Amino acid sequence: ILQAMPLALTATAAVIFREKVGWRRLSAILIGFAGVLIIVRPGLEGFTLYSVLVLGAVGFNVLRDLATRAIPNSIPGVMISLATAIAVTALGGVLALFQGWVPMSAMALFKLASASAFLVFGYYFIIAAMRTGDVGFVAPFRFTILLNAIVLGYFLFDEIPDTLTLVGAALVVTTGIYTLYRERIVQRQTITPPPSR
Repeated sequence: ILQAMPLALTATAAVIFREKVGWRRLSAILIGFAGVLIIVRPGLEGFTLYSVLVLGAVGFNVLRDLATRAIPNSIPGVMISLATAIAVTALGGVLALFQGWVPMSAMALFKLASASAFLVFGYYFIIAAMRTGDVGFVAPFRFTILLNAIVLGYFLFDEIPDTLTLVGAALVVTTGIYTLYRERIVQRQTITPPPSR
């Protein structure tokens, strides 16, 4: 579901920044969101509160990416990354108040500390990419998350996605890549003047 981010980013940019979205990109966005519905399957047993939370995460990730581009370059990426990690930790602490506390083993603490370190570095690289890179170039790399999730899910949790999930994921990734490809073409057409006759 998170792979719908490039589609959501394009749709949000069209609404907020009044960017023109042609029929090809609009069709790709609609087909991609249909892929999300195939994955989520609202009304069926696979649809849970967690599905809604992931859809919400897509929206907040889009806002994060748009806000990241607006942060002045005078603010170091490390500071933004650490502030984000602290905010996530504080929110986790608040949620723990409502879920109860279970003492953690030394191995669990080690895994948590390792995940936290990777999180800070991951945020830093996302911030650097969004600040300096072209969104149309950076966004397709997000699709590697899907492959990583399938591989890790198989090896760590012995999970294999069902056919509908794979079909929906293929639709989301294909339309996402196509949308970004069309954005590159549109950008080139606006930058490069047509040849004179």
